[in-house]
Amino acid sequence: QERLVESGGGSVQSGGSLRLSCVTSQSRIKDKCMAWFRQTPGKGRGGVASIDRWGSTEYADSVKGRFTITQDSAKTTLYLQMNSLQPEDTAMYYCAISMSRDWGCLLLEYSYNVWGQGTQVTVSS
Repeated sequence: QERLVESGGGSVQSGGSLRLSCVTSQSRIKDKCMAWFRQTPGKGRGGVASIDRWGSTEYADSVKGRFTITQDSAKTTLYLQMNSLQPEDTAMYYCAISMSRDWGCLLLEYSYNVWGQGTQVTVSS
């Protein structure tokens, strides 16, 4: 059973930075689409950023130029560097893996079937 564990969330002031990490439990998932999603109370999960097996990335318009998704060389840890954070970035952040795709990674919740437990990010003005 694949398992994802996120960390790195916290509380920061507007303009600050955080780096989220997501550690995967099994090496066989390392060449799959991986992504970060976020969710606020009462809303569904929205895609933030994705990365495919070749390192190609996609970003939601709201985070382009501020957030960067990367992986370590072993592809067992996913990162999300978040700069210039704003109050509207406040959310629970989840990492996810698509066991059925390794490229053309979508920022759509239904495309991913392994999820972490989430890490809270709170940005104050």
